[in-house]
Amino acid sequence: MDLPHPLFEGRLVRRYKRFLADVELTGGEVVTAHCPNPGSMMGLRAPGLKVWLSKSDNPKRKLSHTLELMEIEGRLVGIHTGRPNGIVAEAVAAGRVPELSGYATLRGEVKYGRNSRIDILLEDPSRGSCYVEVKNVHLVRPDGPNPGAAEFPDSVTARGAKHLEELSDMVADGHRAVMMFCVQRMDCDRFTTAADIDPTYDSALRRARSAGVELLCRACDISRERIVLSDPLPIVL
Repeated sequence: MDLPHPLFEGRLVRRYKRFLADVELTGGEVVTAHCPNPGSMMGLRAPGLKVWLSKSDNPKRKLSHTLELMEIEGRLVGIHTGRPNGIVAEAVAAGRVPELSGYATLRGEVKYGRNSRIDILLEDPSRGSCYVEVKNVHLVRPDGPNPGAAEFPDSVTARGAKHLEELSDMVADGHRAVMMFCVQRMDCDRFTTAADIDPTYDSALRRARSAGVELLCRACDISRERIVLSDPLPIVL
């Protein structure tokens, strides 16, 4: 997935009210940017971190800048939670996810379950339907319980547990269901749940797996120009 061009460099001043971030641009101007991430952004909110912003020319937007990438020890991290659906869909359509290949059609944001929308719905007359939920992963805690691992979630997510229940319902109805974790970092060697942050989600994921929901995890190759789904990461639960 190509990122908006160009991206503007800055330094994080503060992130607040979940969806706002003050950023000092390289010229010294401080702008308030949209932060498209409802999570805690643990490890990615320290003042002074280098960040990269996109800018919209839409005059109707209240905030013209959007936080896209952050830099940790020289490595880029994607924090825009609206990007993973497109990153994964692009890879699936190109045949770069063998586990999800062989379907005739791909649709996004299709209504299903209990008043929800599935991120990706794959359909084929001979294979049936495959419901794919995509989660953005950006948490790594070098001094935490799982050093070197990408972890999800970074805050309590009742909505995430609900999605797992709905995927399990699809399996019970005879469909295929997949939970895809899209890791927008390049410094991880495996994936696990942050059970100490949200034990309910950890339990829900284990139940979903036992119910037949398939679990996939992929890292990403990230540059200031694009983010591309890359190698699988082992899932350790």
